[in-house]
Amino acid sequence: MKKLILLCLPMLFLGLLVSCKNDKGKTTSTGPASKAAVASGTSYTINNTLSKVIWTGSKPTGSHTGTLNVSSGNVSFADGKLTGGKFTLDMNSINNTDLEGGGKASLEAHLKGTEAGKEDDFFNVTKFPTAEFEITKVTALEGNTDANCMVYGNLTLKGISKQIGFRANTSVSGNALNVTTPKFNINRTDWGIKFMSKSFIDGLKDKFVNDEIELQINLRGNS
Repeated sequence: MKKLILLCLPMLFLGLLVSCKNDKGKTTSTGPASKAAVASGTSYTINNTLSKVIWTGSKPTGSHTGTLNVSSGNVSFADGKLTGGKFTLDMNSINNTDLEGGGKASLEAHLKGTEAGKEDDFFNVTKFPTAEFEITKVTALEGNTDANCMVYGNLTLKGISKQIGFRANTSVSGNALNVTTPKFNINRTDWGIKFMSKSFIDGLKDKFVNDEIELQINLRGNS
């Protein structure tokens, strides 16, 4: 029995570390797609001019930042709380914000997959021009300074749907909607994006591209 307890302690400690990491909301867990939540209350139309997703991709030698436009969507609130909805991302709008000139154009073309022979390195926007996020569940958070709820939903990229969860700060004022998230990560390989991933390719040394993509969502809209 004593030996069994000693063996279990490291596993318990590891579980606590993972739990604490998830509580901070940095890295999302990914699971099978789930049934969409039934949206109730007032529906708000997302403003595609003011709504964006901010992204950061990184590698050992540095990182790149950019934005992605939200092309359309609706979310619903009842009694001031988010209940459901979905929004669509325009993958052709992938924009790099840390480079200029030829470097910027080259990176954007690579991410979009518009270079011959490199279509599926990343997002292949010709074949998959949009991505989508649909809410499956929302739970309240207490005692968080930067978020008032956990939002779970199906993220569809390159035709693959996976459920993720992230913290969000949601509010409505009159007919105006505001949804923002702290930064969180998704693992691109969960959607089959394996270019220069050390999880799938051996011998890359410091030439790999990190599997995690950092995201931050900003939605604005009106009822």
